[in-house]
Amino acid sequence: MRYKPIYLFFLLILFLSCDSSHEGLQTHNLVIATATPGGTYYPVGVALGTLVTQKLQPNIVAAAINSAGSGENIQMLVNREVHLAILQGLYGAMAYSGKGTYKGQPVQEIRSITMLWENVEHFVLQASHVKTNTVEDLKQLKRKYSVGKRGSGTEGSTRVILEALGIEPNTEFTSEYLGYSPSAQAIIDGRIAGATLSAGPPVAAVTQLFAQLGTNGISLLNFTDDHLITIRKAFPVWTRYTIATNTYPGQSDPIQTIAQPNFLACHADLPEDVIYDITKTIYENLTEIQNVHKATLAMSLNKATAGLGVPLHPGALRYYREQGLEIPATLSTE
Repeated sequence: MRYKPIYLFFLLILFLSCDSSHEGLQTHNLVIATATPGGTYYPVGVALGTLVTQKLQPNIVAAAINSAGSGENIQMLVNREVHLAILQGLYGAMAYSGKGTYKGQPVQEIRSITMLWENVEHFVLQASHVKTNTVEDLKQLKRKYSVGKRGSGTEGSTRVILEALGIEPNTEFTSEYLGYSPSAQAIIDGRIAGATLSAGPPVAAVTQLFAQLGTNGISLLNFTDDHLITIRKAFPVWTRYTIATNTYPGQSDPIQTIAQPNFLACHADLPEDVIYDITKTIYENLTEIQNVHKATLAMSLNKATAGLGVPLHPGALRYYREQGLEIPATLSTE
C-alpha cells in the first residue's frame, strides 16, 4: 500500500468504526483513492473529500489518499481498503467487462457515480528527439521513457495506445515507472527522454517542464486522425481533444491529442442514500469543485454519464432520474 503516514491513524479508526453494511450507523467515514500528486486525480479527490465533508458531516465524512492510480484503485475497491476512487475510463471499462488487463477476470464489485473530466493524453518528449512531432517519434527512441507508475491508469492506457499503433514499449525504448512530478524532474535532469503525463490540462508537471525547459527543450506530441481511428479499434473510449494555445508556458501552437473520461467510482455495496447524497452534493456545489482545477470545467449534469463504461450506483441513478436525465440501459443493473 502507498498510504501516507498521516492517514494511518485515520484509516485505523475508519475501519474499526465504519461498516456500510450495518444500517444502524449514523456516520460514514469514507476514503477516496486518487493517484500521485502532480496530476489531476489528487487535487480533485481532495476537493471532493473536502466538499462532501463540509456539506454532509457528521453523517458523511470523506478524505482523499494518494495511490499509484487506476489499477491500484480498482484493487483497493475490491479489497474494501477504500470506498470511492477516481478511475480512468479505460481501466473501469476493462475491469467491469473482463477485457484487456482484466481478461477473463471481470470486476463486478464497482459502480460509477459521475464523469469528472476528460483525461487528456500528454506524451512529452525532449525536443532533441522530435522528428515528426507525433507519437510516431517514440519508435526507435532507444532511450528511457516513463510510462507511469506501475499499476497506474497511465501505464495501462500508454501500453494500450502504443501497442495499438505497433509501438512496443519494451522494444522501442526502456520503460521507466515514475509518477508525474518525478517524471518531470527526470526529464529536466536528462535522466529520461520523455514521459506520458495523462490528466486534465493544465497538468502541473507539464507546466513545470515548459516553464523550465521552454519550447526549445520539450515538446508535446500530436496524434493524427489515423492514429485515433486505429486506437479506437482497440478500445473505443478515446476521442479527439485539442490542447489550446497557451495552455502551457510558451506553447504557441495547439496540440492535437486524444482523451478519455475519468470518473468517480465506488464499491457496489455502499448504501444507496450515501451515494445519492454525495451525487446531489457534487452537482449542487459544482462550482466549488471547478474552482480547484480547470479540468473539472468539463463537468455538467448533462454530461454526468458521458463515456461511462461501468453501471451507475443506484444512489447516483436515482438522483439523475430525479433530474430528468435519460439513462442508457447499459448503465443500470435493475
